[in-house]
Amino acid sequence: MIYDPFYIAIMIIGSVLSFGASAWTKSAFKTWSSVPIQRGLTGAEVAAAILRAEGITSVRIEAVGGMLTDHYDPGARVLRLSPMVHDGRSVASAGVAAHEVGHALQHANGSILMGIRQRLVPVANIGTQMGVYIMIAGLIVGVTGLAKVGILLFSGFVAFTVITLPVELDASWKAGAALKQHKILEPSELRGVGVVLTAAATTYLAAAVSSILQLLYWAFRLGLLGGKRRE
Repeated sequence: MIYDPFYIAIMIIGSVLSFGASAWTKSAFKTWSSVPIQRGLTGAEVAAAILRAEGITSVRIEAVGGMLTDHYDPGARVLRLSPMVHDGRSVASAGVAAHEVGHALQHANGSILMGIRQRLVPVANIGTQMGVYIMIAGLIVGVTGLAKVGILLFSGFVAFTVITLPVELDASWKAGAALKQHKILEPSELRGVGVVLTAAATTYLAAAVSSILQLLYWAFRLGLLGGKRRE
């Protein structure tokens, strides 16, 4: 099946989408990393300013190693920022930091989608690590039931990637709105933040499209789509 032209085409499409989105994100971040914000704030200070303005006092800000490893941990209520974002004083640093604060705002507001995504994390981990292998094993040995278990597990991963997209888009929207409302950045800087966050959003779009295409392929292989099962 790994030589199936249809499967190869799907993998190529997924790879092109992922590479393109990643390249755009890195390019946008690099471009706007060279543009300092007028107030001279670091990413951590921008994040702290938004949290204060929004009345959120229970979220800590910490530095974490790596590049673009920034994330919000709802369980620990910690905003973790990579060195370039935590200590950077650029438009890109401010945008990424604000985006992660957007997740903290979602958490504080009881976002339903964010809650669903968190519940899907363990399911997604199992689905991406085991789902495809179980599907392939089921097809090889001719046990349809086993293959269907695999596709069910993989569906959990697909659901996670799909719901992640609106969660991330909403966090970016909240970030931009907060930066504008509290006048933390200038209008020209807000445009740069928009470019960086839009580019980043395409990585989630690429992941969702790629996972959906793979799910449709395996469903077709199992005969769940398009009539009879293909051998």
